[in-house]
Formats: sequence, C-alpha cells, structure tokens
Amino acid sequence: MSSEAPLKDLPKVDSVLKEQLEGFSPDKLKKTDTAEKTALPTKEDVEQEKQHNELIHDITEFRSDKLKRTSTSEKIVLPTPADIDAEKGQQALCQGIEGFDPSALKKTETQEKNVLPTKEVIEQEKKA
Repeated sequence: MSSEAPLKDLPKVDSVLKEQLEGFSPDKLKKTDTAEKTALPTKEDVEQEKQHNELIHDITEFRSDKLKRTSTSEKIVLPTPADIDAEKGQQALCQGIEGFDPSALKKTETQEKNVLPTKEVIEQEKKA
C-alpha cells in the first residue's frame, strides 16, 4: 500500500487559500492584551442562588395532600343606619367647609370693651 491513496481522498483546497496558509507567519500578528470579562459570583450571589434553588425545590416537591382541611366563615358586617347617618353628616360638613365663600361675610369693626386701668388707679391699688 502506498501513502498516496489517502491523499487522493482528501478534499481539494482553493489555491488562494493555500497560498495564504503557506504564507502565514506568527510574526505578522498584532500584539493584544487579553482581559477576562467574566466576573466570578460573590459569596452573597452564591447564597442567594442557593436559597432560590431551595425555594424552587420546595415548591416543586410540595404535596398538597398533606394539608389539613379548614373551614372558612366570612363575616361581613354591614354598617348600621346610625353609622350611615354619621358618615353623611361628616360628608356634608366637609362639603360645607370646602364650598365656603369668604366674600359673603359682612365687614365688622372690633371694639374693645375691656378698659385698662390708668396709672392713677394702679398707684391707688398699690398703696391700698
């Protein structure tokens, strides 16, 4: 057997590509700096992922047939007529305050009716 038989079976390479491969020299490559862009997870990230995985596992393994049967009773307490009247009164009071028009008030002048004592009266009281 000759070694040429397997070479016949190999695929043919384009002549342009063959020239480029033969003319390749590692010296022609540009110098580049490599930087690792993937950051390793922190301890907190690992703990958070563990908790998340445990939660997902607990949810998937949950068996509802182990739950106890309970009965629910809904107690709806409706307001009494007195409560409704009190609320209506509060709403009416609030609307009255909000809709108050101060321009409808009458002008008044304040008169002081409590007369202060004079100096003579004060001196007389001090002596007495």
